[in-house]
Amino acid sequence: MNYDVIVIGSGPGGYVAAIRASQLGFKTAVIEKESLGGVCLNWGCIPTKALLKSAQVFEYAKHAADYGVMVENPKADFGGMIKRSRGVAGNMSKGVQFLMKKNKIDVIMGFGKIKAKGQVEVTGADGAATLYDTKHIIIATGGRARELPSLPMDGQKVIGYREAMTLPTMPKKMIVVGSGAIGVEFADFYNSIGTEVTIVEFQSRIVPVEDEDISRELSKQFRKRGMKIMTESSVESVDTSGAGVKATVKTKKGEEILEADVLLSAVGVVANIENIGLENVGIKTEKGRLITDEYCNTNVPGIYAIGDILPTQALAHVASKEAILCAENIAYMEKKFDHKPTPLDYGNIPGCTYCHPEIASVGYTEKQAKEAGYELKVGKFPFIASGKAAASGDTSGFVKVIYDAKYGEWLGSHMIGNGVTDMIAETVLGRTLETTYQEVLNTVHPHPTMSEAVKEATAAAYGEAVDI
Repeated sequence: MNYDVIVIGSGPGGYVAAIRASQLGFKTAVIEKESLGGVCLNWGCIPTKALLKSAQVFEYAKHAADYGVMVENPKADFGGMIKRSRGVAGNMSKGVQFLMKKNKIDVIMGFGKIKAKGQVEVTGADGAATLYDTKHIIIATGGRARELPSLPMDGQKVIGYREAMTLPTMPKKMIVVGSGAIGVEFADFYNSIGTEVTIVEFQSRIVPVEDEDISRELSKQFRKRGMKIMTESSVESVDTSGAGVKATVKTKKGEEILEADVLLSAVGVVANIENIGLENVGIKTEKGRLITDEYCNTNVPGIYAIGDILPTQALAHVASKEAILCAENIAYMEKKFDHKPTPLDYGNIPGCTYCHPEIASVGYTEKQAKEAGYELKVGKFPFIASGKAAASGDTSGFVKVIYDAKYGEWLGSHMIGNGVTDMIAETVLGRTLETTYQEVLNTVHPHPTMSEAVKEATAAAYGEAVDI
């Protein structure tokens, strides 16, 4: 069959690219080797949030008396939590199936490979291969868990994020290697339901991409809940010959042996670019990622790349925005769209981590802003001073804002606390509109809300704080 656009991969980059291409008048197909929605819907963003919600409900039940509600002996049903999470993921995948039908997109199940420019081969589960012709190919094959030589995964005692979402029984002890978003979210979930958790991080602090104040606060909150955190440490080897796993950890003070039922390796992701035919057409890569221009064009005309296979931020919302940008640029070139789309500003991408307390950030950290040569106005507002936080029973965390002292430019925001992932968009929009501190202060924020903290932190930065 002939298509205008074929998308390889149906994650938050691939399925969005297919839908936008179809909306713009292209005959479109999407190729998927496993489940529609990719890792995000099936094994990442969505099911992990479902697990974390279950943990939050369990926490509420354990502390119900603090709210004047009597609940006797609440227990975590680990199997029930896993079942709910898989159900949520399954429903979301069905939602993508509906969107494919609604937008008249052909779904081709199998493994997609570029055979030549304008030609894609799909190998089905039965091993049969079919060739498809197309004018445009969008590669959106996503990523998978990175595996360290010292941490070979066996899927039972040394596991990745997939196995962590479907363990048959709740482990009594768990070692989490890596403290990025995946690591701390699973550490939070398992700790909440009663697992003894130890986090091992190679860098000098956990969540190392965040502002230092955020790392410090999360460490404090995690340790308060009984988690052990080992920074500037690395797992040198693992022994899985016994009932559990023994990890030899190199620390500043020497080696230490950690024992647990299971070890979760959460040390990042690698791009799925093997065996997809890049060498057949000469697509350039660098350090395991595809190289594109600002409109997602590879070096080969008619072939594009989006999402985790690029060297940009490996985030679902980045992939989705790249997908729309890519499809609209193709349409512009084909005279089906009336203007060239605006390239993505990778310096204004929000990051969200859904552990408890949640983390949300965008723009410069304080250290980065200083290194860039800015003179700063920095303000913080602790949620302990928030009426909404007090009423909710969770006053942990704060909002930190960073402004340029010379012009009042909003350089960044860093938040940690209950529900902050739903608050960060204000900063993203403000930075897009080149908002200054004065406009934030002159914007009336509703009371009582958690979002008031953004205005209050801004006021604190300029010596105008009222509530702290």
